[in-house]
Amino acid sequence: MGERNQTSSFEFLLWGLSDHPEQQRILFPVFLWMYLVTVTGNLLIILAIATDAHLHTPMYFFLASLSSTEILFVTTTVPKVLVNIQTQSRSISYSGCLTQLYFFLTFGNMDIYLLATMAYDRYVAICHPLHYTMIMSPRRCTILITVCWILTNLVAMTHTFLTLRLSFCSNRMISDFFCDLEPLIKLACSDTRINYLVLLLVGGIDILVPLTLVLISYIRIVIAILRLPSAQGRRKAFSTCGSHLAVVSLFFGTVIRAYLCPSSSSSSNSLEKNTAAVVMYTVVTPLLNPFIYSLRNKDMKGALGKLFRGKVFFLRGQ
Repeated sequence: MGERNQTSSFEFLLWGLSDHPEQQRILFPVFLWMYLVTVTGNLLIILAIATDAHLHTPMYFFLASLSSTEILFVTTTVPKVLVNIQTQSRSISYSGCLTQLYFFLTFGNMDIYLLATMAYDRYVAICHPLHYTMIMSPRRCTILITVCWILTNLVAMTHTFLTLRLSFCSNRMISDFFCDLEPLIKLACSDTRINYLVLLLVGGIDILVPLTLVLISYIRIVIAILRLPSAQGRRKAFSTCGSHLAVVSLFFGTVIRAYLCPSSSSSSNSLEKNTAAVVMYTVVTPLLNPFIYSLRNKDMKGALGKLFRGKVFFLRGQ
């Protein structure tokens, strides 16, 4: 009975970022720097969009939502990694693990749904420019974001409750640096067939359906752009999609590498390769997103410039 009922004293052990203790001194400042830059960069994008009236459009509304999600996404995993490195501990409580799992699934799926929504927004803007304001009205944008949050929470709750019914025995080592779903299911000593079935069905839908929507949107966008008579018009249309397409390619590429093409071996070297792939989309992608959007977007660079100049004037006024 003790194996079936998890108690508050039950703990998992996280494999971590590396199996070499001497690397911890390097990993801590690197991940601390990446976390601080990610939070600061995405927060600046949110502030720039909120303070610049020219950016109060559907495109930047979704971008601000994506930046908010990125901050929450990295905060779900990285602070715990930093604490474990600093304290030389690998433990995480049973309740803490399930909580981390829930929020990781919520914000990770929200990233995917938002990228698909942003692709739809670009499709409407380029393929139906005359009806863009009517189609992407504030009410519809709010509904789209609300639906995304509802779906992500339903998916996260489904996986979390199914994990809650599992029993865990002697092996408590999670082969990752946070409580990810599949490594956690592998530790169970009870029947996991339902968990794997739901993971296959829901997980496949979570990735493949949004990716398919993104691909369909961009196929139609490319066809519409190639029909434009002027080269300048084509360049301008492509430039409005460039940042989003770069983020989509980076995010889905790293997700597919991490989850659809993992190393099958359980050796330390294979675990490090899998960990590196997961780090790419859980830490590196949220880090790069602010730079991709700010460096490739003139409006965003202008808004950030105004934000910094306003800050400078405020400090001088003090």
